[in-house]
This record gives sequence, structure tokens and C-alpha cells, in this order.
Amino acid sequence: MRHVVLPDESRLDILRGVDLDVAAGDHVAIVGRSGSGKSTLLNILGMLDEPSSGTVAFRGREVRRIRRGPLDRLRGREVGFVFQQFNLLAGRTATENVVMPLGYTKGRTFWQRARIARDMLERVGLGHRLDTPPERLSGGEQQRVAIARALVRRPALILADEPTGALDVDTGAAVMALLDAVAAETDAALVTITHDLHVAARARRHYRLVDGRLESFELETAIAASPLAAVTR
Repeated sequence: MRHVVLPDESRLDILRGVDLDVAAGDHVAIVGRSGSGKSTLLNILGMLDEPSSGTVAFRGREVRRIRRGPLDRLRGREVGFVFQQFNLLAGRTATENVVMPLGYTKGRTFWQRARIARDMLERVGLGHRLDTPPERLSGGEQQRVAIARALVRRPALILADEPTGALDVDTGAAVMALLDAVAAETDAALVTITHDLHVAARARRHYRLVDGRLESFELETAIAASPLAAVTR
């Protein structure tokens, strides 16, 4: 459960009774309206936030029992985040942004970190933008840099918050294919937060958040029931 206390001292429940297990190699999609708690759930899964009650475990270890320093290192090593806001560093090139997670590695990976970053940028179609800072990139290009940064350490858990939100249909499909491919290469778990049912359709398991509660649903039925186009007046 996750709740916040409002200025009038009333309590607002954001998540209630959420029960979710994600295994290696799994791909889970979570859909829901804006404000339904999707990003809050993703932050809890990624060990950025703690639940108000209940437990979160990673590889069998209860997260709240891990001290801050080891937890930060665990998160940096094992979790790849694709944030809606991109969170790229202005004034740094695309390569420098993607290199950053590799600065804490050791051995060959550390010494070859620039090449590894460039290779990942090539995979997301930005080989011609290696030396370009975020402020000179389009929103879609910034999104792809953020995705390259999330994947460059080959994390065990990939958390993608609206990964195709700033992309056109064709680029979005290519990016989702890349997320799937990298996850398959390393047997990583992939959790995708999206409002797009067709993006969610790539996952093996599908959930929606309704009033802070997580419930599974049959995606084929939901897609069939959603209009391809609609006009209201």
C-alpha cells in the first residue's frame, strides 16, 4: 500500500492491496488512467520509493532491510529506468549521457564504456547523434537516448514508464522491439507502464490500475472493445 497525508490531515490512498510477482524473463504491462498510481508503483518496484505498508523484495531480499549505500549500488547495477521526463543531463552529449551508468562498473566494461555506449546508441538509431547534447535533440530522440542509457548496463529489471510516449508509431514499434530483444538477451524482467493497449499487447501478462488496485485482464478483449477512431460532439 502507498498513501500520502494531505494538508487537512486526511489520507489519500494511491495504491491499495497491490500483489505482483515479476520473474526473470517476464514481460508485464500495466495500464491505467492518468493519476491511477502507475508511476508510483513503478518507483516502488525500482526501489526508489518505499510502500507505506507491505513489503518489496528483490531476488528474495526484503528491500527495506538493505542499507542506503548497498541499495543505491544494487539499484544502479540491476535496474534500468526509462523515465517519462527523460532526465538527461543538459550540456552533455548523447554518448556522455549513456556512458554515465557505466562509470561504476569494473574491468573491461569500464575501460570500454564509451564504445559500449556508442553501440547502444547505434541500436536505437542515433549513431548520427553521438556528440549532440539533449537540448539539440527532438523529444523522440531524447526518449531514445534515455532508453539507451537504461539498457546499457544490461540490467536484470527494466522499468519503462510510457517508453513510446514521445515517439511516432514506427519508431515506437522499433523501440519496443529493442526493449524486448535486450530483455531476452539477458533474461531480464521488463515492466512497461503505458496507456497504449497496442504497446501493452507485446507483454505476456497484462494488468490495469483502477482506484489504486491492480487487477489482471484479457488484453485481446480490451483491444476489441476500443474504437480505432471516435468522434464526439
